[in-house]
Amino acid sequence: MRAIVYKEPGPIDRPNVLLDVDLPEPTATGRDILVEVKAVSVNPVDTKVRNGAPTLNGERRTLGYDAAGVVKAVGPDVTLFQPGDDVFYAGSIVREGTNSQFHLVDERIVAAKPKSLDWAQSAALPLTAITAWETLFERLNIRKPVPWAANAILIIGGAGGVGSLAVQFARLLTDVTVIATASRPETQSWAAEMGAHHVIDHSKPLAEQIEALGLGAPAFVFSTTHTDRHFPAIVELIAPQGRFAMIDDFETFDVVPLKAKSVSLHWEMMFTRSLFETADMDEQGKLLAEVAQLVDSGQVKTTVTNVLKPISAATLTSAHAMIESNSTRGKVVLEGWE
Repeated sequence: MRAIVYKEPGPIDRPNVLLDVDLPEPTATGRDILVEVKAVSVNPVDTKVRNGAPTLNGERRTLGYDAAGVVKAVGPDVTLFQPGDDVFYAGSIVREGTNSQFHLVDERIVAAKPKSLDWAQSAALPLTAITAWETLFERLNIRKPVPWAANAILIIGGAGGVGSLAVQFARLLTDVTVIATASRPETQSWAAEMGAHHVIDHSKPLAEQIEALGLGAPAFVFSTTHTDRHFPAIVELIAPQGRFAMIDDFETFDVVPLKAKSVSLHWEMMFTRSLFETADMDEQGKLLAEVAQLVDSGQVKTTVTNVLKPISAATLTSAHAMIESNSTRGKVVLEGWE
């Protein structure tokens, strides 16, 4: 089977950093299903892993977490799927990735693909949908108000892959006022299209813009990017006893400024359940099934904005460079093999 790998971690501008290779087709065992991959999307985690993570087997590593495709075979313990099923999912960070023609994934983190979407539109959703959903409803618990705070959430990076879905979920599934940030006209329009009540500019002072809205101090803040840059403003603008969540990676992060307001800090990593095979690992499959229903009922939109063809080292290199430019809106997807 065809696959795209790297043999040494490092920056994307090196020659042949990503390579097209032929690998043996894997065999499904246990609760794994073997998926014939039709489309994959690219996330910031792909670029972070490529930049610094060692290979999985000492020789190479296949990247990719999001995928949409067709079940080709199932392990003997599989009960949820059968060959021929159309599925979508975000895989495990400690297993070989989805940038291959055939991919093994545990059935518990998989769901039936939205019927109303094509392969590329479906592949854009899983990782960002899980991240946004778990952050809003499991970490921040935005359905539970904070006393005396404005029933509002500030989503920093509201036009990105995660932010686009967080805006939609918060607007659709709660009565919370949604404030998104975006810094360019096209990303501001995108955040508004996703359903944000208000869109402010994260290149300008955030606390002043929040105050100008006249809503009061928001109960919740979800920072999807550049949290270290925005953290002083977050501390200033969030309500006492508010809840703050982020998904960034840092070498060090000083949370002491949150103490005076008794603000709780929540860190979201959507790979946690599959990484530790938690007892509720199947919640991610159920979550994606619910997202698929919301999509098929027309209540949630796919966030794909760029589709590159075919799935190859050359197009994946371009996609990684796009992600690292920090200027994309929505999701970048690769579809179809040569």
